[in-house]
Amino acid sequence: MRKEERRFADGVLSTLCYIERDGSYLMLHRVRKKEDVNAGKWIGVGGHFEKDESPEECLLREVREETGYCLDQYRLRGIVTFLSGDGVTEYMFLYTASLFHGELTDCEEGVLEWVPIEKLSELPLWEGDRIFLRLLSEEHPFFSLKLRYDGRGGLKEAALDGKRIPIGDAESLR
Repeated sequence: MRKEERRFADGVLSTLCYIERDGSYLMLHRVRKKEDVNAGKWIGVGGHFEKDESPEECLLREVREETGYCLDQYRLRGIVTFLSGDGVTEYMFLYTASLFHGELTDCEEGVLEWVPIEKLSELPLWEGDRIFLRLLSEEHPFFSLKLRYDGRGGLKEAALDGKRIPIGDAESLR
């Protein structure tokens, strides 16, 4: 096994989905889990892969577990690579969905709320999330986004499709 393969094998795989309805995203306010890296932040729904899952299987399971919804149609929008300063790399498959069925249930990880897309910039979000939410709102084609954090939650570096981008641009979703 090559060194690069070992590094990938040591990485964390996850999914994140922004479910859209009537110009709003279903957002999860992470306020219930103890020792949560996302505590107090608003994020989409998703989570880590279980053994032998594909990205789609993880997406469908996590959305069902966290929301009660079953997705009827979804779209893979990009892959986000997170470097957090702790030596762990997370590879996140980013999806959007607008066709679903079921009844919204309580989530043990936080409070679910439909938030108008134009109001997202007012929420406490990770700085990198502001970048990919802007890409989603601009209907950017499939993308690869690399985000390097400093270990204390500050975004140090961002690269879109292999090219560095100014992180100050993350301040606005417009």
